[in-house]
Amino acid sequence: MSQKKVLILVGSDSDLKVMQEAANALDKFKIAFETHIASAHRTPEKVRKLAGEARQNGFGVIIAGAGMSAHLGGVAAAITTLPVIGVPLASGALQGVDALLSISQMPRGIPVATVAVGPSGAYNAGLLAAAILAVGDEALTKKLDDFRRELARKVEEKDAALKR
Repeated sequence: MSQKKVLILVGSDSDLKVMQEAANALDKFKIAFETHIASAHRTPEKVRKLAGEARQNGFGVIIAGAGMSAHLGGVAAAITTLPVIGVPLASGALQGVDALLSISQMPRGIPVATVAVGPSGAYNAGLLAAAILAVGDEALTKKLDDFRRELARKVEEKDAALKR
């Protein structure tokens, strides 16, 4: 198990199902994580505490899932220098486009990595967190390499089946 953990912040309990995909990816690589519901707007002090104490509590990456104005990742990134990955969630009239733009348009100096809207994006956020933690961790790097080889093998199997 990787020594560093991942902190998953979710802006609302209605987003837990989507953000479970990030947890699923982390589970696949046996990376410890904690999930907390914390809103940049409704519980800013909680976000400040979680992000501000993340490094000393053993976290190496923060994944923040939020919809609409999607400030959660940006607020976390403003508080810590840990890598922050923002997951835009489909909600409201624009179904995640607003969240995608909000997360990806961070001001210079406060980066937030951005993945796709929804469950696939959440899963990829977990994979990206794993890749970040794998820097300097040969065992985790090997697991990620094996995962990629398995993805390629499955594509080749499908291609072979198509040719039959």
